[in-house]
Amino acid sequence: MEKENKIIVLDFGAQYAHLIARRVRELKVFSEIRDPETPVSELEKAKGIILSGGPSSVYEKNAPKFNKEIFSLDVPILGICYGHQLMGQELGGKVKPGKINEFGTAKVDVKNKDSLFKGMTDVESVWMSHGDAVQNLPPGFESVACTSDCDVAAMACDSKKRYGVQFHPEVTHTENGMKLLENFVIGICDCEQSWTIENYLEDEKTRIREQVGDKNVFILASGGVDSTVALALLGNALERERIYALHIDTGFMRKEETALVKKALEKLDLSKLHVVDASKEFFESVEGIVDPEEKRKIIGKKFIEVKDRELKKLSLEPEKWLLGQGTIYPDTIESSGTRNAAHIKTHHNRIESIKEMVEAGLVVEPLKELYKDEVRELGEKLGLPQDLVWRHPFPGPGLAIRCLCSDGKQDKEVVSVAEEKVKKIAEEFGLDAIVLPIKSVGVQGDARTYRHPAVLIGKAGYSVLEKASTRITNEVQEVNRVVWLVAPKKFKKTKLLKETLTRKRADLLREADAVVMKAVEDLGLMDDIWQFPTVLVPVSFNGKGESIVLRPVESKEAMTARFYELPIEFFEKVEKEILEVNGISALFLDITHKPPGTIEWE
Repeated sequence: MEKENKIIVLDFGAQYAHLIARRVRELKVFSEIRDPETPVSELEKAKGIILSGGPSSVYEKNAPKFNKEIFSLDVPILGICYGHQLMGQELGGKVKPGKINEFGTAKVDVKNKDSLFKGMTDVESVWMSHGDAVQNLPPGFESVACTSDCDVAAMACDSKKRYGVQFHPEVTHTENGMKLLENFVIGICDCEQSWTIENYLEDEKTRIREQVGDKNVFILASGGVDSTVALALLGNALERERIYALHIDTGFMRKEETALVKKALEKLDLSKLHVVDASKEFFESVEGIVDPEEKRKIIGKKFIEVKDRELKKLSLEPEKWLLGQGTIYPDTIESSGTRNAAHIKTHHNRIESIKEMVEAGLVVEPLKELYKDEVRELGEKLGLPQDLVWRHPFPGPGLAIRCLCSDGKQDKEVVSVAEEKVKKIAEEFGLDAIVLPIKSVGVQGDARTYRHPAVLIGKAGYSVLEKASTRITNEVQEVNRVVWLVAPKKFKKTKLLKETLTRKRADLLREADAVVMKAVEDLGLMDDIWQFPTVLVPVSFNGKGESIVLRPVESKEAMTARFYELPIEFFEKVEKEILEVNGISALFLDITHKPPGTIEWE
């Protein structure tokens, strides 16, 4: 059987699987993430399989299900953390709770450098994150690395090409992790380093033509990076007259966004373009809605309703048109794209009706296998202007998910308990703290959380704030996000407001967002900051109005992100101007990484 030049990553935990798949692509080898129960007939053509890490224990009753026939395949397999333990148990070894939990940097003594550790040092610095461990090796395996607390930090059976590592080679904290992955992917699996964006472009153009056939494509074009690159790719694969782009003004756009998008897309001249103002009905559809998931689903459904109506208005026969979308890989995974990908949030392009259309072959998604940085690289290859390719990502639901809502009710007991814990930790860093009575979406233990943000108050450098933030989210179960109070410096009281999504609140957020984005441009920070949500929170300080949270992040693949350390000049430019916007009483900086917080608050 001729093997396909790719590595399949079986997903036992979405965050882990995503990072592994991304690292494999950095080796110029195509990777894809699949469900652990995928039939072996769909796996046997791959040149290698990697079993990802995950938050479960292999001996638990609710451990992720998987296809046991995997281990009978004539394909090299590498297990990482949970995958390592799964391999150890299934092939005849024993997994038990370790002598000690290992979390963080560890030194691994390498005992055999013939295959997996080829070209590496005798002592490697790696990142550990585990409580369980392989205690007894499976028959035919040898321990090829150990730590002082873990006898089987890595195991190998070269004759069957089965390997396992207890640590995480995919994270940057494992100094030579990429070398180990290269040894497996290139050395053991014999993959060719041939995957490039140029190859993807040509292959995807062929796939588009095959899927579309004699039909046409009606694409929802927000003007964001993903939909614009998708439109450009469709324009390369099909004739211009077979593509119709629809831009829907939802009322949730940035200030003057629709006019700018219209001008940019008309200049590209990739397709016919139709712009519709549906803001009134979008606002009506979410009237009174507080729950962020419900809000997202309503907005996704409304997109389809408007699309169908406009198709009819334009006299375009639905049976002759497919729907085009700029869906990228993280969108699918965060919307439970595989069995073990916890549902973090419903993306508007992954509501149930869209999923049904995808399964029926009625949706064209030329970017669905790519990460954001790969999408941008593709956009450059397609000749798109730099200002379009490198725009900050803007979510499909727009400002709707940056405008938090509340019914005014709060669990005072939970907030009080959490605040007591948070204050104790903050005091160790010379800071005061409170817990806000609102909730935001986070991702902890690879699963969705909906918990309170903590607020740190006082003067401190970023290194101190980061350490305090990490301590709080690690130790206080009720908290999944930490912010730092920029202004006011002193306050007497806070109050949770009863607010839902209205045009007035969206306009308020639009003004604050415009101030922020102008400062980013003026200070030349656009290339340094990967994404910069500005969030409106219905919490009043001193009875003067709502609060604004700044959420700048650095990232490449969107699955992980680090908060960006804004310079003092930024606050000097925006603080006064934002607080002068009528209806704003406080300004915060989000100092949470992803995980445990998500990039967006909803």
